[in-house]
This record gives sequence, structure tokens and C-alpha cells, in this order.
Amino acid sequence: MLRGPGDWEVVELEVLDPAPGQVLVEMAYAGLCHSDEHLRFESQRYPIVGGHEGAGTVLAVGEGVRTVQPGDHVVTSFLPACGHCRWCASGRSNLCDLGATIGTGQLPDGTWPFRLDGAEVGGFCMVGAFAQHSLLSEFSCVKIEPHLPLDVAALMACSVPTGWGSAVNAGPVRQGDVVVVVGTGGVGCNAVQGAAMAGAAQVVAVDPVEFRREFARTLGATHAVAGTEEAASLARELSRGTGADVVVLATGTTSPEVTAGAYRCLGKGGTLVLTGLADHTMDTTVALPGNITTVFEQRVQGALYGMCNAYRDVPRLLRLYEQGALKVEELITRRYSLDEVNQGYQDQRDGTIIRGMLQHQH
Repeated sequence: MLRGPGDWEVVELEVLDPAPGQVLVEMAYAGLCHSDEHLRFESQRYPIVGGHEGAGTVLAVGEGVRTVQPGDHVVTSFLPACGHCRWCASGRSNLCDLGATIGTGQLPDGTWPFRLDGAEVGGFCMVGAFAQHSLLSEFSCVKIEPHLPLDVAALMACSVPTGWGSAVNAGPVRQGDVVVVVGTGGVGCNAVQGAAMAGAAQVVAVDPVEFRREFARTLGATHAVAGTEEAASLARELSRGTGADVVVLATGTTSPEVTAGAYRCLGKGGTLVLTGLADHTMDTTVALPGNITTVFEQRVQGALYGMCNAYRDVPRLLRLYEQGALKVEELITRRYSLDEVNQGYQDQRDGTIIRGMLQHQH
């Protein structure tokens, strides 16, 4: 957990028993996503337990819980979905009204999952998967088949659907498109997979780290370059002069300079998909040349969780994994123990891993 800005530390927490509508989960694995790393610099509330990309086993349920029971295997949904609000009813459950407190970790019913020395503590995105045991809302649990490996399942909580959906849903990439993916870490590499599966004719992976660029080639990238200047030139060449149809920006952090580089890859009628997040202190990350955006009829599209619905898309993506169409195990570069989380994030910053995985000891 984090007591404030700085490094992660290991502490003993009290985990509350499940109240009505709540589920107690024993976490098996948690992905080291860059979104949690942002908390090291600023959070809506401290202290906070990290980890929003998790999978584990249900230990107990509160009164009224109907969708899961003790013994079930679940993937955490860092965006709870009630199924009834305006957004859920219109098929946009990733914008569910219950997600209002994901930054503080307070559960939808107003309670807190953890206590530290008597003080209330939240879990990031109402999940807190860096804790061996966590208390979740029923609406944050997606039941999966028991034969599926839980490390693979954990990546379905964020990185795979976020990247895949950024291409398939937010783009949306169509057959024959020229696609540029800027940043090919844990999320961007799945945007490469999504673009290739959607039928893109050319997929250009952009990353300054050679290891990540070459890994993207194994997932369907037809070209791999170090920077957006080279990618923009290549996109115009591959499209016979117009530029990329879809550009997915999936860098660990964004800035006006990073976004401007991605924008230069975009062609007529193209869509720039903004998936990567900036540090909380940066308010403006996009500065567009408005005249070009207007006359080329370009579109800027934000993408949260790849516009996916956890209850629909997690099972669907797991089926693709079982059929061998979606690579997931290959994304896990290294596993870390709880006290190695800071090292895991250092490896992420150094570009030596695609996805680090926290493995809880049982």
C-alpha cells in the first residue's frame, strides 16, 4: 500500500467481513499496471491499497449476493457495473455510475474494505488486488470457468481488454486499415493484437525500447519503429499518402509532446484513440491543430477499459485465448513477490518487461 507519495510498502491490514452485496476474495495474482504507479505521485486519498488488475477465489459473500458464491474463481472489474444505470442500460457499462469513487477506493455502498490502526483504507478502483484478501462489491466480480489459469485471467481485468478494445471498439479498426500503436507495453501490445485481429492491413508499433518493439511483431505488428516521426512517415507511405486510419496512444504517461507526435501519424478521416493517462498534476495533454482536424474530419476518442463490458468481454477474450487466437501467457515477462513490487515497477520503467505479475503466496 501507499501511505502517501513515495514507494510501496508491505503492511498488515484488517480486512472487514462482507456486508450485504459484498464479496471477500482471496487474490492469487495482480498485474502491475502503470495506472497504479500514478498513485506514487498523487492520489485522491491516502493511504490506499494498490492493484486493480486481479484474479482470485471467492471466500465468502454477504447477504443478497447472487452472481458468485464461495469457491468461484473471479476476475476483478475495476469499473463496477450495476446493470441498471443510464450507462449500463445503453451498453456502456464501463461508464457505470457506481465507478464514482474508484480513485479513493471507497465501495459503492459508502463503506471501506480495509482498516489500518483503526483508520479506514480503500483499495484502488474498489479492488485493492495488491492485498492477499480484499473486499469487493458484487458488481466488481466477474465469474470465470474454474479450469482457466488465474494468472492469465488477471490480465483480463485491465491490460488485455483495455488495449484490445482501444483498437477494436474505440478505433474501430476495420479491414484494410493502416494502424499505428504508440507505446507497446502491457496495454499497447494488446492494441496491436486487437488491430491485427480486426483485419488491419498494416500495424505500426512505436516504442523507444527495442525489446517491446520486437515483442509487438510477435503479436501482429507488421512494422516496428522507435519514434512517432518515423511512424508518421511510414504511415503516409503505407496508406499512399493519407496517413493512419487509427492511431492508438497507449504510452505509460502522456503529455502534449507525446500526443502531438501521435497526432502527426493520423490521416484523413482518421481517429486518434487516447488510452494512456497523464500524471494527475497535468491538466492539458492534447493540443490539436484545429484547422487540420476540421478539414480532414479527424476524430479524437477517449477510451476507458477499451470501451469493453467486463461481463461480456472477459469471457469472450478468454475463449479467444483458449482457442489460441489471443496471446496472453506470453505477456507475462516476470512474476514478483509482494515485497518486490517496487522492483517490478522499476523494471517497467526500465523497459525490461511487458507485464509484471504480483504472485501472492498461499
